[in-house]
Amino acid sequence: MKSISLLFLLLTAAISLQSQENPLETIITRQKKDFGAWAQNPQQYELQVIYTQIDRDAEGKPTFTSYTFGIEADRYFYPASTVKMPVAILALEKLNELGIVGLDKWTPLKTGAARSPQTPVVTDTTAEQSLPSIAHYIRKIFLVSDNDAYNRLYEFLGQGYINRKLQQKTYVDTRLIHRLSAPGFDVEENRHTNPVTFYRYDTTLYYQGPVYSRAAHELSLQNELRGKGFKNGAGEIIMEPFDFTQKNYCSLQDLHDILQAVIFPNAVPPARRFNLTTSDHAFLQQAMCELPRASRYPDYSDKADNYVKFWMYGDQKEDTDIPKHIRICNKVGWAYGFLTDVAYIRDQKNGIEFMLAGSIHVNDNQIYNDGQYEYEEVGLPFFGELGRAIYAWEQKRRGK
Repeated sequence: MKSISLLFLLLTAAISLQSQENPLETIITRQKKDFGAWAQNPQQYELQVIYTQIDRDAEGKPTFTSYTFGIEADRYFYPASTVKMPVAILALEKLNELGIVGLDKWTPLKTGAARSPQTPVVTDTTAEQSLPSIAHYIRKIFLVSDNDAYNRLYEFLGQGYINRKLQQKTYVDTRLIHRLSAPGFDVEENRHTNPVTFYRYDTTLYYQGPVYSRAAHELSLQNELRGKGFKNGAGEIIMEPFDFTQKNYCSLQDLHDILQAVIFPNAVPPARRFNLTTSDHAFLQQAMCELPRASRYPDYSDKADNYVKFWMYGDQKEDTDIPKHIRICNKVGWAYGFLTDVAYIRDQKNGIEFMLAGSIHVNDNQIYNDGQYEYEEVGLPFFGELGRAIYAWEQKRRGK
């Protein structure tokens, strides 16, 4: 009788351990011989991954189970263009807060210039009517990660508004404090944002003057001084660590949770949701999922399917088509040797869906801003290989 009881306890323990198994740990450690350099030394490449399983009940209500690998919210990494996602979302929220009749995401807007080095924008030849709008900027952000589109939304929102809103929603491991690919703007000038006018024909619907953001946006982060050198604006290599203390930051967990709040708003606490309409949610999801070749305005037919879709397809040839039944709603970023992708992936044909967020750092020579990063050799294979392995795990656990 004692032996039967002991056997029962052992079996129960085994089942319990299996249920607690971290798929990320299992895949990365047990299958590393099938993967590239990133899996042989995850610490060297500063891997961070969040994998969220999504299961639905008979009524279609989702439940979420998340697993992590290498996550440290206070360890700095450069989020690059992934910060465009919260800014795009907040731009829609601000329009809703204004509540002005006739003013929506498609309303034309003009960006002015109040001081140097600010520049104005009145037209956008990539738009159907050649007029800029919040909606058009958002589509450019998700279709090809357009930097100027992000900068114009940053200017509409203002530095203070962006950070205050994210803090209020408890996305606290975040600071967004500068434009992108705009070297003329230093720390102080990024506090200044341009005047903006929304209009219909000859009628001004809303005017926002120049804004100056005074608030400090400080975080206590590790490793903000990185590497052994960097190339400066004059093309000289300076042999001292590169300073990221005045660079944007958004933790991988915050990025994951922000995306979840857009795709599954009812699954997050009300305080963490964004003030968006049903139409806004549908618009964002369409923009996040759309492939460049599917867009007419703007026309990005020259861009490959995987241009901004790293998970599962980032390491594939440029002529690889992503199957129609696989939808990837995501935002990527790449700069300074950091590659990041935050995604909701759904296989509509096989009933598979999950969220996957990851970041990798590839800068073997430890020199920043020199353009020598191992994106193709190590970074993109990480997203392709691990993404396909997670998809295979999903197939297995769902009996596909």
